[in-house]
Amino acid sequence: MAQPDPRIEDFFADAPRWRAELAALRAILLGAGLTEEWKWRSPCYTAGGANVALLWGFKEECRLGFFKGVLLQDPRGILVAPGENSRSSRTLNFTSLAEIRQLEGVIRDYVGEAIDLEKAGRKVELPKDDLAPPPELVAILEVDATLKQAFEALTPGRRRGWILHFAQPKQPATRRSRIEKAAPRILAGKGMHDR
Repeated sequence: MAQPDPRIEDFFADAPRWRAELAALRAILLGAGLTEEWKWRSPCYTAGGANVALLWGFKEECRLGFFKGVLLQDPRGILVAPGENSRSSRTLNFTSLAEIRQLEGVIRDYVGEAIDLEKAGRKVELPKDDLAPPPELVAILEVDATLKQAFEALTPGRRRGWILHFAQPKQPATRRSRIEKAAPRILAGKGMHDR
């Protein structure tokens, strides 16, 4: 049996807030037979090597995130998109251990359904990306074939993340600066949040 990753143990031991809540969610996930791995600076829970769920502790709440949450039935209507641009992931957000205990059966059902989705090989059918790249990105990619090739080789989610980041500023010079700063990471095949 593999030794637990010390980063995972540190995550739970050093949590400045939500320590008991995160521990309760962890117990539910491990009790469902998921494998615990360290990804994206958080504990990630997998089934057969496929990502199923993540845990996070934020200032206002702790979250149990489901990678394919949009496919979950959610009869209670308690799953939420973690951000306005989220297309497939959904989270359950908690502010107390009592809240987790009260919903424990529901959480177990959602985790079980998420595992079943993975076992069945279900995929989230995402529409063709609806984001137009900012003109500064288009112009830079037209003159830099290497960067264009690297950008096009990124996964759709990584391209989307970069486009959202580049398009955010109002000033063209700021957009251009962001693209120039990101170029080495794009050339390395990395997305916005990759290390």
